[in-house]
Formats: sequence, C-alpha cells, structure tokens
Amino acid sequence: MTRFARFLAVDWSGAKGPRQRGIALALAHAEGGPPALLPPPDPKGWARADVLAMLRALTAPTLVGLDLGISLPFADAGAFFPDWAESPPDARRLWALIDRLCADDPNLEASSFVTHPEAARYFRHGKDATGDRFILPGAATREGRFRMAEAAQRQQGVRPVSNFNLVGAAQVGKSSLTGMRMLHRLGDKVPVWPIDPLPQEGSVVTEIYTSMAARLGGVTGAATKLRSYEALNDALDALGSPPVKGTGAIDDHSSDALLTAAWLRRDHTQRDLWHPPGLTPDVAQTEGWTFGAL
Repeated sequence: MTRFARFLAVDWSGAKGPRQRGIALALAHAEGGPPALLPPPDPKGWARADVLAMLRALTAPTLVGLDLGISLPFADAGAFFPDWAESPPDARRLWALIDRLCADDPNLEASSFVTHPEAARYFRHGKDATGDRFILPGAATREGRFRMAEAAQRQQGVRPVSNFNLVGAAQVGKSSLTGMRMLHRLGDKVPVWPIDPLPQEGSVVTEIYTSMAARLGGVTGAATKLRSYEALNDALDALGSPPVKGTGAIDDHSSDALLTAAWLRRDHTQRDLWHPPGLTPDVAQTEGWTFGAL
C-alpha cells in the first residue's frame, strides 16, 4: 500500500530563456484515474522558478520525479573535478558551487558555470570544442564520464549521455546543471533521495530518466518517445492506467511526463528500486541515483 497521495513527473529543460516549452509536468493520483498534465501559470510555458515554487509548496505527500541528472560522475575518479582545488566533496556542495558561480545568470541558467575557466575544462561544449578534462586519462570510452547509476541504466537497455556533454539533442548536461541550481534553492524543504535518506512520511524528490521509465513500462522498439495519443494510451494501458483524452499528435515532453507519472504510481512500491545493488552510502552522497536503475 502506498504512502504517497500523488506522483508528479517533471520533464525538465536547460534551455535559455524565462519560460520553456520543453518543461512539462504530469500528475497521477494514488486512487487511480488517468495522469493529467498540469497547465503552466503562463501561456508561454513553465519557468524553472515556477517548478521550484511548486515543490516548495507541496502539502499532500508526493513522489516527484525530475528528468535530469541530480549530480555528476564522482566514483570513477574520486572527485567531480579531479585536480581542481574547488572540487566539492558531495552532491549538495556541488549544487552550492554551481549556484554560487551562476549567481548572475537569470532564470536558473548555468552558463557561467560551463564557461568558468576551470569548470569548462571538464565539459564537451561543441563539435570542435571539448575541454581537456572531458575524457580523463585511461578512460574506456570517448563518450565522457558516467555515474554508477548510468552504468546500471545501460545494462537495462537505454543509452544515457554523459552529464558532462553539452552537445546534441540527447545531451542532458544543461538541464542537469540548471536542475542542480533548483535543488540547491529547494534546500531542506523536500528530501532528495538518495542524497537524503528516504523519510517515513511526506514528499520525496527523485531523479528519473523518462526513456528508462518507458522501457520499464513496457514500451518496446528502437525509440522510447511517444508522439501520438494512440501510442501513449497503449503504453498507459500496459501500466494499468486509464487513457488520457486526445487523438493524433502529442509532443514528447508531454507524453514523457504523462507516462512517467503513471509508471511511478505503478512501480514505486517495488522495494528493489529503492535498494539497487550499486547504491552504496558513498555513491548516494556524491553521485545520487536514478530511480528505477538496478
């Protein structure tokens, strides 16, 4: 039996600007019914600050899934930024560092961090602009560094992109860094699992990966993006969820959020999802984890 009343999935965006068409929020209620998109407070879309305000104001116990990386790789090199004196020892101090260096960036953006003379060395910025520390000596791959949770994701049939990669449609670096600024400002209002212990009551924020939620929810084939109401409702049916209203095309931000909210509702009581074998105390404090990665 669940202790959560609601399941909120947030498809996030690291794009510049005050409001983002790429941010979508969907809510599923524990008692059942189809998941539903939450309308943004402005017709131009959600602001990152709007999402922060919503999380701060949660009252009903809600399991929140954020589609972003809540930290950076640490375990592979014993540091987020090897050989940089300011490299923090844990995720919360990483969030604080990013927010401090980006204090003048509007809209919770993170441009000042990725252009910082030291931090920039660890990121891939463009096709012909890669920091000299993006690939560390002895690396097994040219794709950049990965967290323990992302290695587990790969074993489950999805292909996460390094959070140090800022290039391409699949990149998650910008969204992750802006999300870390938000989490720093969230403070202790809502625990962030597993960086914080799972509380016995109240709301909890987790990291999700919508592609993995789709796979675990039964979506098959080469792609995990659902771009029609018909495909979305087939996937919701596999999750035991009633369909959402609509026909024809749907944007993948909305479908990602709707499907993931239903998946969180169905699978959150699985004990092994909260106790994955790779999640050691050190990994929890530094890299965090993706809910659903085993």
